[in-house]
Amino acid sequence: MSVPRIEFFYDLSSPWTYLAFSNISAIEERLSVGIILRPILVGGVFNAVNPAIYAARDDFNRPDRRHQQKVLRNWAALAEVEMKFPSEHHPLKSVNAMRFACALAENPKALNLFTLAAFQAYFGDQMNIDDPQVLVRVAGSIGLDGAKILSLAQTDPVKALLRANTDELIARGGFGSPTIFVDGHDMYFGNDQLPLVEAALTRTPPL
Repeated sequence: MSVPRIEFFYDLSSPWTYLAFSNISAIEERLSVGIILRPILVGGVFNAVNPAIYAARDDFNRPDRRHQQKVLRNWAALAEVEMKFPSEHHPLKSVNAMRFACALAENPKALNLFTLAAFQAYFGDQMNIDDPQVLVRVAGSIGLDGAKILSLAQTDPVKALLRANTDELIARGGFGSPTIFVDGHDMYFGNDQLPLVEAALTRTPPL
């Protein structure tokens, strides 16, 4: 079994992940490489390897956090995505959303469409995408059977897949969302490192 060129471990609650998801599609098109989407629960990652982030991430009055919000808006404008963050639903408890994504894991095209629609719903329309009925509507808006996906998302195998993806990321050294692997072992983190991802994909031979 061949190793995918790009694995994209992600949680729908992260604005920087939305930017990376939007921007990495251009790399995929330029280089004709496939991307495997790997839904995770970023809270599980934080609890295991980076619990200090909870105390630091929501103090929007710190100078560095104010600047980070400015940079987030700059990146959103550059990527041409609507970014209304934070919303009243922040911090999002994303377990239902990520189980919903895992329920689509065997249909990469549907998972990609749902991921984009869910990002747009949360960061564009400020919808609570951890509400199961909101997820059903988001799926329906792109032609998917939301009720069927919701039923599948509540099964033990799908719940186990989300845990397994999260545990795998931790075991491979990941610490947040998005985490990107090139050729199975070369790890990158965040939207800002996408130029390095593209450089790694064009490097011959791969590291």
